[in-house]
Amino acid sequence: MHAWQVVFSAPKQGNDPWEWEDGAAAAPEDPATGRGPRFALADGATEGFGSARWAMRLVEGFVAPDVELTGGSLLGWAARAQDGWRHDPVLAGASAVELVKLDGVGSFATFLGCELADLAGERPRWRAVAAGDTVLFHVRDHRLVDQFPPMRADDFGVNPAGLPTAPATLPGAVERMVFAEGDVEPGDLLYLATDALAHWMVRENDEGLWRLLAGLDHPQRFRALADDRRETRQMTNDDVTLMRVSVASSWPDQLVVCV
Repeated sequence: MHAWQVVFSAPKQGNDPWEWEDGAAAAPEDPATGRGPRFALADGATEGFGSARWAMRLVEGFVAPDVELTGGSLLGWAARAQDGWRHDPVLAGASAVELVKLDGVGSFATFLGCELADLAGERPRWRAVAAGDTVLFHVRDHRLVDQFPPMRADDFGVNPAGLPTAPATLPGAVERMVFAEGDVEPGDLLYLATDALAHWMVRENDEGLWRLLAGLDHPQRFRALADDRRETRQMTNDDVTLMRVSVASSWPDQLVVCV
């Protein structure tokens, strides 16, 4: 089996695209090592300092080839991301006020990382790790098979767990990350979604929702969907990101690139 992904995103309504503070990254399978494809989303805290950079440091580091889904490896990944965030070249010309915020405020992000394993073997499956309310939805035949973390609609927005930039509290946050896995079949779809979108998806969970998301084929359609749900107060006005991962027995015949 094979897998490929597409990412849709939209900043808060009224903001410019460059103000989007989530992060998304993916890496293909590696035949040399046998490691499957990796996918990751992070949602940087709006009230934090350097939140967009923190979210991107986390997701880009997670899909690197030297990270395993074990406690020790994940602590090394998070520590490297924290060091990279603190020494980001963007901060080379930081003002005194910005440097105070770097130490005193810092940032925080929820996170979800997923790996597809044994795609050519007897038990193809997804394996995931999470901190907070960025959520994975496993869908088969337009029906929800599994959700991770298993949150209810009322669980969103109440002091979510996550990963901080502060070196002193980062190890404890990594220790509290949770793990899960599930079997996959050809035709399955995995959706990774940040909190405002995931909250709406949990409430709307039905065949119509999954058909709608499976049919998304252009960034403008996703942004129109997000704007409509915000205007009707079905979705909080927050940065939203959706990664759709398709699992199939063969590669698609065509690749469509939207610009």
